[in-house]
Amino acid sequence: MYSCNAPVPADVSRLARGLASDCFDATPRDRHTLVVKRLGDSAPASLARRIRRELADVGTFDARTDGVGVFRSPPVGRGPVAYLRIESPGLIECHRRLCTAFDPIDGIEGDDYVPHVTIARGSDADRLAGRKFDDVTWTVESLWAWAAEYGEAVERISLPIR
Repeated sequence: MYSCNAPVPADVSRLARGLASDCFDATPRDRHTLVVKRLGDSAPASLARRIRRELADVGTFDARTDGVGVFRSPPVGRGPVAYLRIESPGLIECHRRLCTAFDPIDGIEGDDYVPHVTIARGSDADRLAGRKFDDVTWTVESLWAWAAEYGEAVERISLPIR
């Protein structure tokens, strides 16, 4: 399965790791990214071309952390899932556009999409709900075609797309 992800800065990863260390039994997320849209299993180069076409006039955009949320009963995988809420109108717009090109996954995309960076999953992850911290703001300057199987980016898409 491939997805379109936005990279997160080191400050966000440090914040997520620090919060995860407050859990006793939850499994912390090792790599932190921000899923924009799940894409399916086509060839990465083909997926990247479609992303570029759908987001052709999108420039860089801002994003910021906005507290800790919890999916108590996530539609996929074990819960609870603690996550950093992400506020970003530009990210929401990218997701909306990609949902017109790639079918949204019921329960987690389209109107159900919650921009987030996963902190930890399972057991006592819900103990992080409502934690306070100084928000981190950054500019998203690229997107990735991300391969879940390998846990890495296979194609970088610079913004603005030319």
